[in-house]
Amino acid sequence: MAANPQIALSGLARALIQKNRLSEADAVACTAGDGATNAFLHEVTQRKLLSARDIAQFASETFGYPLLDIAAVNQDFIPKKVIDANLERKHQVLALSQRTNPNRLTLAIADPSNMRALDEIRFQTGMQLELVVAEVDELAKCVERIHASAKETLEKLSMEDDFGALDVGHDEAEDVDASDIDDAPVVKFIQKILIDAIKDGASDIHFEPYEKFYRIRVRTDGVLHEVAQPPLALKEKISARIKVISRLDISEKRVPQDGRTKLVLSKSKSIDFRVSTLPTLHGEKIVMRILDSSSAMLGVDALGYEPDQKQMLLEAVSRPYGMILVTGPTGSGKTVSLYTCLNILNKDGVNISTAEDPAEINLPGVNQVNVSEKAGLTFASALRSFLRQDPDVIMVGEIRDLETAEISIKAAQTGHLVLSTLHTNDAPTTLERLKNMGVAPFNIASSVIMITAQRLARRLCSCKKPVDIPIESLLQAGFRGDELDGDWQPYGPVGCDRCKGSGYKGRLGIYQVMPISEELAHIIMTGGNSMDIAAQARAEGISDLRHSGLLKVRQGLTSLAEVLAATNE
Repeated sequence: MAANPQIALSGLARALIQKNRLSEADAVACTAGDGATNAFLHEVTQRKLLSARDIAQFASETFGYPLLDIAAVNQDFIPKKVIDANLERKHQVLALSQRTNPNRLTLAIADPSNMRALDEIRFQTGMQLELVVAEVDELAKCVERIHASAKETLEKLSMEDDFGALDVGHDEAEDVDASDIDDAPVVKFIQKILIDAIKDGASDIHFEPYEKFYRIRVRTDGVLHEVAQPPLALKEKISARIKVISRLDISEKRVPQDGRTKLVLSKSKSIDFRVSTLPTLHGEKIVMRILDSSSAMLGVDALGYEPDQKQMLLEAVSRPYGMILVTGPTGSGKTVSLYTCLNILNKDGVNISTAEDPAEINLPGVNQVNVSEKAGLTFASALRSFLRQDPDVIMVGEIRDLETAEISIKAAQTGHLVLSTLHTNDAPTTLERLKNMGVAPFNIASSVIMITAQRLARRLCSCKKPVDIPIESLLQAGFRGDELDGDWQPYGPVGCDRCKGSGYKGRLGIYQVMPISEELAHIIMTGGNSMDIAAQARAEGISDLRHSGLLKVRQGLTSLAEVLAATNE
């Protein structure tokens, strides 16, 4: 049978005919009009005229190139972007390794006689090619696994229609491809990550690039969980998109940057994000802090204060002047406590000013100022300006130095209510910390009216179960003998769909609320240390953090392990 003159058989097809491995009629029937080799080989295997393994062995023996099991190749070590992705998919070839001296590229191909493909790749790469033969079906799968990831993987990961609208900036750098910013799958994927994090009650989202993978983790109830591993090739597009919506310089990748963005969920609901970028070895790590202003509107009852602690806090907040300090490590809920107090005070007849770094929650009716060290707007300079603005209440994000501390104390002594934070372990050590900063003991005693130390512990999910804990362990944890009367039952985590198997859902506050009594003020002025202050606080019935946490265990709200971890001084 004569071959159709309009159909050009490939070199491999002609060789198969010459070696009587394939009839000319079958070869013609399997060849497309444009003579595409890949289509021919796939058609041969689909018609079961020859197996992919048989074709690969024949091509290896006939053309003298090594046969490679492409399925056994570790894809993590396959070089990316050596050959244009569209070219690799078009010809179903794969770059396996490259050498610069000499300038050679090892290429996996199903048909080494495909001169059109080889010429295009040589032209695009400018490299000499060393060929290996691979089975056509396995090679096609491998190429798709590597290159289908960019859009198709994200489209699968972002199967979500109910997206909010991101507040997008327009400071796009000229040297960044617009496709890196407005790529639809990337946009949808990022919005899905943000929406899911909000639904799960997360506090932070981490976008982390590494050498061989890219992962996204969210912090829920104080614990980080991995939620996605998008393709590594998309790390630049994801980074560019987040930086654009946060109004950051996307051309600057060498120094850290800070920005903000907003996700509008509805006409009445929006969520702010504080964005921080950090250059790492393998790209920019981005952390987005979720700032939900509704958390400040929950009210003091939702914070977890015991009735006596709540009463002491409300009495202190209602004072016309003095200083209230909230202490604890990063992530212990200090900001929410301060904003809750501000929300109580936020009335028409009260002038409130805050200096923060940065302002995390937007409170209508409160004059909020972001400090900027570069611009010369420090906590101290902001405080001086506040005192000329006829304030009633002043909130300082953090007392970091003696100058800020002295101005805050001066404000508290001259008829203003001052709220601020310090990074100390508990309430007694806060007073010693102020002394170590250089504040005179008399000024501390005459201005500070209350100190609240706090921690956050995970709240047990409704799937909790009773647990048996030896009395010795309970005593060692800090329970008193009279508290182990058998009238209460400790609980532990189980895990269900609601809590995603962790056994915990949400968090609760553990507090040490210490008003400054006359006896405590006397100890401060006479040079007493934190141990003296703690002893006097115990004598006045002030529970320390550990005992406040153990009370939550007795109430069945959290586990003993959580309290021990949160209050491990």
